Amino acid sequence: MTGNGAQRIVIRNGRLLDPRNGVDDRLDLFLADGRVAAVGQAPDGFHADVTLDAAGALVVPGLIDLCARLREPGQEHKATIDSECRAAAAAGITTLVCPPDTTPVIDTPAVVELIRHRARQVGASRVLTLGALTRGLEGRQLSELAALQAAGCVGVGNARRPLESTLVERRAFEYAATFDLTVFLHADDAALSAGGCLHEGRVSTRLGLPGIPEAAETVAVARALALIEQTGVRAHFCRLTTRRAVRMIARARFDGVPVSADTAIPYLFLTDADARDFDPDYHFIPPLRTQTDRDGLCEGLAGGTLDALCSDHQPHEADAKLAPFPATEPGASGIDSLLPMTLKLVDDGVLSLEQAIARLTCGPAGILGLPYGHLAAGAPADVCVFDPDEVWQLDADQLRSQGRNTPFLGWEMRGRVHYTLRDGQLIHQKA
Repeated sequence: MTGNGAQRIVIRNGRLLDPRNGVDDRLDLFLADGRVAAVGQAPDGFHADVTLDAAGALVVPGLIDLCARLREPGQEHKATIDSECRAAAAAGITTLVCPPDTTPVIDTPAVVELIRHRARQVGASRVLTLGALTRGLEGRQLSELAALQAAGCVGVGNARRPLESTLVERRAFEYAATFDLTVFLHADDAALSAGGCLHEGRVSTRLGLPGIPEAAETVAVARALALIEQTGVRAHFCRLTTRRAVRMIARARFDGVPVSADTAIPYLFLTDADARDFDPDYHFIPPLRTQTDRDGLCEGLAGGTLDALCSDHQPHEADAKLAPFPATEPGASGIDSLLPMTLKLVDDGVLSLEQAIARLTCGPAGILGLPYGHLAAGAPADVCVFDPDEVWQLDADQLRSQGRNTPFLGWEMRGRVHYTLRDGQLIHQKA
C-alpha cells in the first residue's frame, strides 16, 4: 500500500488511447497515490497491489459528462445521487457536471456542499456543480458568483430558465468575467420557443403540435456572442441543435471569441420525424431538429467546433412520460448509453475513434479548465477500461440509471465497460 492508503495498480495488456497526449499504443498503465505514476514502463520501486488485465480492451481516460441531472436534492422520486453516480461509474464516467436547476437551486454554497457531501458518501463518480447565474434561476437578480466559485462551482449558468432582459445578461457576463468564471449558456429565445414541444416544420405542422423555430436558438446565439465580445467573458454553449448555430460558433471562434460548445447524443441520431407517432420518449427541449441539422451537428463535432459530447441525462419516473406528447416532461435518461452511442458514431464514419474519445475526455476537461481527461504521468488516475467489441442490447432491465426513459431501448449497443477507476480507486468492475 502507498502512503495515503491508496493501492498501487497496474493495468496491463490494453490498448492505451489518450487523445490529449497523442498516445495510441499497447502500453501498461501504472497508478499510485491516486495519480498516474507512469505509462509503459514501471517507475523505480513500483510493486503493484492490484493487477488488472485489459487484454482485448481499450484503456482511456475516465469519461466526463458535461450535463447530468441527478435529481437530488428535490426530485428523489426520479433518481438520486447514489443511483446515478453508480450508473455513471458502470458507464465509464468518472466526472459528472450537475446543472443548477435542483430544488433548492444551486445558488448558495450550502447547496453546493450538500451535493458534494452526498457524492462523497456514495464514493462512485465525481460530481461537479454549476452555480445559478441568478438567484432562484428567476432571471432578475444575480447570484453571489464569487461565493459559488469559492464553494467549488466550476461555472455558472441559468439552466434553461430565461433571463429577464439583455441588460441582465450583460451584467451577468461582466460579473462572471471579473472572477474568470465560465458561463454555461442554453441558447433559447424564450419568446420564440414559448409553448413549443417539437421543431417548427413540416412534422410539427402535420401533427398539429406547437413548434419551436430554429431562430429560437440562432437569435439567442447571436445576442450572446455580441455580449461575449463586449464583456470578454468565457462562455460555453450547451446542447446546440441547429446547423446554423454551429456555423455561427465556428465563425466566432475563427474571429477569436472565447467560446466553446457541445451537443448531446439524441440530436446526433434522431430527428423530428422520429416523433411522428407522438411517442413521448422523443420529446426533448430543445427539440429534435431536421436531418440537415443533424448532419450539421455531426460536421461540427468532427471538425472540432463542438468540443464535447454529453448525455444530457434527464431521468424520469414512468408517470412523467404518460401524458399526451406536449404535456410530458422532456428529456431522456442517457448515462448508460453515452459511450456505446459515441462508438456508434465511429461505426457510422462520423468520427475517428480518437476523436470520439477526445469529445468525452479532454474536450470537456478543457471546457471546465480542470486537469482531468488525460493519462500523462501525474494526472489524476481516472481511467475507463472497456471492450470495444462486446455487443449488447439496451433493454430496460440493463439500465443502471433509475430513469428508464430513453428512445434507444431495443437498440444494439457496442462497447462494455470492464473497469472504472476514479482517483486510483476502483469504482466499477464488471461482474
